[in-house]
Formats: sequence, C-alpha cells, structure tokens
Amino acid sequence: MAGNVIVDAGFLVSFLGRRDSHHDWAVMQGRTNLPTWHTCEAVLSEAFHLMSEQARVGLRTLLRRKALIVSFDLRNDLEPVVKLLEKYSGVPMSLADACLVRMTEILPDPVILSTDSDFRIYRRHSRQVVPCVLPP
Repeated sequence: MAGNVIVDAGFLVSFLGRRDSHHDWAVMQGRTNLPTWHTCEAVLSEAFHLMSEQARVGLRTLLRRKALIVSFDLRNDLEPVVKLLEKYSGVPMSLADACLVRMTEILPDPVILSTDSDFRIYRRHSRQVVPCVLPP
C-alpha cells in the first residue's frame, strides 16, 4: 500500500457510481487503499460534472469527512503543470491529469487510482513511470 493515495475523477465516478462498469474494481481499491485520499480541485470539478446527483452526495460526504482532501495548490506548481500540458498536448492531457502527475512528483510514496489508461503514457520527473493502479 502506498503512503499517499491520489485519486482521479474516473476512480471517484466508479467508486461512487454503483452502475459504473468499474465500480467493483474501485470499491476493491478503496478497501485496499484506505482514505485519506489526495486529489486536486480540477479532479473535483470533473467528477462533479460527470456524476449522478446520488454520487455527488457521496462525494460531498467524502470531502466533509476529510476522507478525500485537496492537497495540491496550482499556484505553487503552475510552471511544472504547464510544462506537462505542453509535453503531452498530443495525448491530450487534461489539467486534472497534469496536476495529478505533478502530485506524484511532490508527494512521497504516491500511487494514483484511476480508470484512465493515459497514466501509462505519462512520465513523472520526465522519465519515471507514474505509479498507478488501473482496472484490468
């Protein structure tokens, strides 16, 4: 188990959406990688946009209970994030994905829980594989 579990919008949508095709995988990951989970505001924006109202209730609950915390400030890491967006413009990389990759560079012992296979393409510190867990 990682020291800092970072979650993306796809994971949150799957975890809280009982009808999502990756729901069982996400619940299993949630049991293996217990909260507190880390994320960024861009991920929350994506997740709230993609979720049903019932799932949004669950997301608000995770935030209120501090099981999910925003632990990234774009103001402090703007230049590295912009460089990632430029580097992966052909993928294309979202702002949320760039912030999460940057989080893996600054948080100790990180792992990203995601349903987005693009994390297999991205690199942290230019050449290192981004530690992530994806559904099979």
